[in-house]
Amino acid sequence: MSTEAETSLKRTALYDLHIAANAKMVPFAGYTMPVQYPEGVMKEHLHTRNHAGLFDVSHMGQIIVSGEGAAAALERLLPIDVQALAVNQQSYALFTNPKGGISDDLIITRWAKDRFFLIVNAACKEQDLAYLQQQLKGFDVHAVADQCLLALQGLAAKEVMASLAPAACELLFMQGCRAEIDGADCFITRSGYTGEDGFEISVAAGDAQQLAAALLRFNSVQWIGLGARDSLRLEAGLCLYGHDMNDDISPVEAGLLWSISKSRRIDGEKAGGFPGAEIIFQQISAGVARKRVGFRGEGRVPVREGAEIIDDAGTVVGKICSGGYGPSIEAVVAMGYVPTELAVPGTRLNAMVRGKPRPIVVTKMPFVEQRYFRG
Repeated sequence: MSTEAETSLKRTALYDLHIAANAKMVPFAGYTMPVQYPEGVMKEHLHTRNHAGLFDVSHMGQIIVSGEGAAAALERLLPIDVQALAVNQQSYALFTNPKGGISDDLIITRWAKDRFFLIVNAACKEQDLAYLQQQLKGFDVHAVADQCLLALQGLAAKEVMASLAPAACELLFMQGCRAEIDGADCFITRSGYTGEDGFEISVAAGDAQQLAAALLRFNSVQWIGLGARDSLRLEAGLCLYGHDMNDDISPVEAGLLWSISKSRRIDGEKAGGFPGAEIIFQQISAGVARKRVGFRGEGRVPVREGAEIIDDAGTVVGKICSGGYGPSIEAVVAMGYVPTELAVPGTRLNAMVRGKPRPIVVTKMPFVEQRYFRG
């Protein structure tokens, strides 16, 4: 990387800790971020599944929307029942566009009757903020300045939080609370992007290093980079925006129909009213030509994003959107889009890897059991 490119990249408040931990830093969504640490991606992945991994996800966008009637206003942009959210409850949501595609995915939390906290993808945060400000005139819509976000994920995460912030352990999956950790004011949610029970912690940038140090004092906790974050979410069957979904892929095609609240569907009491609703309803009714599916492959050679999917006749029928090796199950795993008639579990196809066809089988997702704490 050139010096000019390096200086144009942003750094999170935890940058110095990553350097001290000998992280390999790479450009990502306008930031220089740790992709892995000396132990390597596979060991980091397994450590998260078996113990607790600490992720710096401060590059994500944190946005507050507030004002009287904010819930109803947000329902014009999101296909979920925002008004039904309880205080400190969060939901996965999508920004849909007029053609029924997905402009971004996000997590929304209700902080108060008319105050909402949104976490959006790093690469989309400027466009998301501008979109919200343009669509929600008269409301206070602003990015949270000087705020970091850490994720603690894995089997031991609950034990760590029980020591540092006991109130967080009373939460169920997709609930949040405010708590103090080592003198730092934190907003903690029981959520994450690995399929494991875990917590995401929003904290002022000035307190982030102190918080990270408090978490890393536990033997069960170690830093985890973007490489293992990607393999963990892939095993959990979770989408990555810009790869498994985009402006031209609808929630129905992406297998995300569950993210549209029943009350917002065609037969619901608050049907439609969000961008692209009629197109999405038509797809629900008539079906779609392609679907996102999971694949398991043979051997250890990974099937990567962009690989063509072919049938036995050699005809290209689809493309891989995410792929790699799943350390937890010691198997090649991938996701891709294929014609609906080929989306049946057990369907045998091939992925082109380095010019050679590699057998893949359509497989139900997630590839590993999700262990969210639902009570």
